Amino acid sequence: MTDAPAKPHRVVIVGAGFGGIEAAFGLAGAPVEITLIDRRNHHLFQPLLYQVATASLATNEIAWPIRYLLRDRHEVTTLFANANGVDVAGKRVLLDDGENVPYDTLILATGARHAYFGHDEWEPFAPGLKTLEDATTLRRRILVAFERAERETDPERRAALLTFVVIGAGPTGVEMAGTIADLANDTLPRDFRHIDTRKARVVLIEAGPRVLAGFPEDLSAYAQRSLESLGVEVILGQAVTECSADGVVYGGNTLAARTIVWAAGVRASRAAEWLNAPADRAYRLQVEPDLTVPGHPEIFAVGDTVTIKDPDGNPVPGIAPAAKQEGRYVAAMIKARLAGRTLPPFRYKHAGSLAQIGKRLAVIDFGWLKLRGALAWWIWGIAHIYFLIGLRNRLSVALSWLWIHARNQRAARLITQGSSKVGQ
Repeated sequence: MTDAPAKPHRVVIVGAGFGGIEAAFGLAGAPVEITLIDRRNHHLFQPLLYQVATASLATNEIAWPIRYLLRDRHEVTTLFANANGVDVAGKRVLLDDGENVPYDTLILATGARHAYFGHDEWEPFAPGLKTLEDATTLRRRILVAFERAERETDPERRAALLTFVVIGAGPTGVEMAGTIADLANDTLPRDFRHIDTRKARVVLIEAGPRVLAGFPEDLSAYAQRSLESLGVEVILGQAVTECSADGVVYGGNTLAARTIVWAAGVRASRAAEWLNAPADRAYRLQVEPDLTVPGHPEIFAVGDTVTIKDPDGNPVPGIAPAAKQEGRYVAAMIKARLAGRTLPPFRYKHAGSLAQIGKRLAVIDFGWLKLRGALAWWIWGIAHIYFLIGLRNRLSVALSWLWIHARNQRAARLITQGSSKVGQ
């Protein structure tokens, strides 16, 4: 009588963002059976999401079907489903339709959503930017505002339609504000007959003392000057205290605006709640140095789901390269465990920080080298194109950017999934 063959080690990955998909890639060749669960059918290149929101790129240029990416990995099963809990004792991921998926090792890469600091009622008026749906919603609101302004005869209502408020001056806020200004100043003027789109107001509001607070002060100051040269009004040291269909209130001032973009904060998914595990104020899991959940060595967590410190004692930033490094580390750790070995603790290696300011300017901080201006913009573009998946997408994005650079035209100016009513 022969022994039954050993069952493959079951790895379940919840979330197909940068960390989750990198872990799946890293486990290639391991004696494992992988189930990848995501409530969307695509992997998204989030750093360029704002370019969809501002009509620079189409959705299919920055997103890929998960099944397509893993089509040659026969040990991977992809589930289009929504996880809403974990049965730790039974080692099962719970799905919202009542089904469950058993695991031997679990990787939580469930990401984050925008946070409104206790004012979730602001979300309908000030959408954030984390998903393709968020991006197309913002694109629709921005373009509809110009369309409605073209028909509006009342000066005050027209001014409100042509006022765009971005809350939060981190990289997303700076990139959004600069690109909306480019859209109004360079792309749209020849398309309208009754309004001058160059008179649109783009207002960037930041509660802190400077834009791009994570960058060195000289690059931050350059970014602010560059934004102001594009016509962006930068308001610092003022927290927004109200968002509504009529506009925003900050520092006791009321600003009438019909389009508001939230870029001021994020909160992690409910993973810490699922596990009854320690978390920080943004609900990020506090993990062990090997990215496992305290008390549960069989559960890893990566990306925006977690908080962990780098070798210098600073929090690892919630950016794509960090999530990818964590995903690769977890895959290597699982392989090592299956081979009876272990690995040293995770060590994050910061490659640099990049932010675009308008279509021809950027700032880059490599630590050992700081760049600004047009050269930084070219390096920013090359870096982002390099990290896209597939030759077709790289060529498509490169051609779109070259067309914008040369002709000031954005081909993705389509209003979809809504009516002509502002705010929809």
